[in-house]
Amino acid sequence: MTQPYFEITKAATFDAAHYLAEGPAHRPYTNLHGHSFKVEATVRGPAVEPVGWVADLADLESALKGVASELDHGLLNEKPGLERPTLEHICLYFAERLKPAFPGLSRIVVSRPTIGESCAFSL
Repeated sequence: MTQPYFEITKAATFDAAHYLAEGPAHRPYTNLHGHSFKVEATVRGPAVEPVGWVADLADLESALKGVASELDHGLLNEKPGLERPTLEHICLYFAERLKPAFPGLSRIVVSRPTIGESCAFSL
């Protein structure tokens, strides 16, 4: 039998403002506006002994919330790497910051639940 692989996921939320300077002029995206965001990080791998888990969920939660707190109640456009703060770029922002501590990071999902939008990035 092959070694089983598992996926663990933690979520965090943050609120932030942004605008898309390159957005279509006839859309409101170019205006400064804000959203409530939800981000989920998934780590994939085998259950590692002696504990028998993929990774410590508390460590994943702490790291995820740490990155979310960098963005919370700020202007995303002012953060290096988020000058164009699309959902796609926000996914990459989280992936770049979490991957060093979690080599098994396999997926980032960023959503704006109140308006039913999301983006998934698979590593």
